[in-house]
Amino acid sequence: METGTVAELVGQALAAACVAVETDDWDEYGTLLRRAAADGAASLPLGLELIGSDDPIERETGCDLLGRTSDQNEAVRARAATGLVALAERETEGRVLWSLARAIERTYDPRAVPVLVALAGHPDAEVRQQVAGSFAGVVTGLPDGPDIRALITLTRDADPDVRNWATFTLGFQVEADSPAIRAALWERTADENADARAEGIHGLARRHDPRAVPLLAELLDNPEGAHVLTFRAAQIMGVPELLPALLEYQPDGAGVTAAVHACDPVWRAQLDAFAWELVSALDLLRPDLDAGLSMERFDWGLSLGLGAGSGASGYDVEALLARAGGDPARAAELVAADLAMTGPEAGAGGR
Repeated sequence: METGTVAELVGQALAAACVAVETDDWDEYGTLLRRAAADGAASLPLGLELIGSDDPIERETGCDLLGRTSDQNEAVRARAATGLVALAERETEGRVLWSLARAIERTYDPRAVPVLVALAGHPDAEVRQQVAGSFAGVVTGLPDGPDIRALITLTRDADPDVRNWATFTLGFQVEADSPAIRAALWERTADENADARAEGIHGLARRHDPRAVPLLAELLDNPEGAHVLTFRAAQIMGVPELLPALLEYQPDGAGVTAAVHACDPVWRAQLDAFAWELVSALDLLRPDLDAGLSMERFDWGLSLGLGAGSGASGYDVEALLARAGGDPARAAELVAADLAMTGPEAGAGGR
């Protein structure tokens, strides 16, 4: 794409933004910026120029362009982050800061964390809500880090939408655990806002907290049906107490079947038996692979790990079970055959 074409698209997006401010229809604006952002080399300097404008609509558009450009072009992320960090130090317009918070997440740059921590205390609830969601892309995962502390504070925000987004990010997006995190999630299980309450329950389940079990059962018993994340939380929790409620749902793409399997003690015993037989068969076939099993801490999944010299990152045991038709010996042969392959597809068949 030629630079001039990118400039034209950005110009059209600015015109669309002026209309969208009045109509609240941002579809055309977003489409134009996404097309412009595909050419990172051309869109980066335009975005940096726009965030230096005296016009808040131009600064907002510049943030949105830098965010989309960073999302599509890894090579420009550091320079985009530098510009956004500098803007954060001088910006006062709430709608620009909203776009800045969303954009800086897409740089995946650690410098975004102190920017978001500072914006977590902004008086505009819409800015705080965006900040709560934006931590997901840049969170450090340190249980007592400033980002986690800011998220915990946002889970107690006066605005229910802020609490909901902060609890979702802390509970389901962040891979960190601590008494303080669990305490914050537990507080939300009594929230008057139904969405924030559900996210508190989901977050506790992701940490295998037994207090989540009866609360998950209540969510599953909702006559209007459960959210897809509720089924995911039930799968992660994986306890038989949830099985009766899960069996009331029709198997579909929302994760019902996966949750039923995880909570069914018979099915889980069969999976465990298959996994150990697989490791034994693989040890006989390829003892050099040093095969072993591991479980996800914040998710569901039994993984087959192989030694560092194997050239493969590992396998999802359940997927490998399906691929091998439930035969551990056949599964071991498939793994060995994968490792004999050359090219990027080696070892990918069961993951």
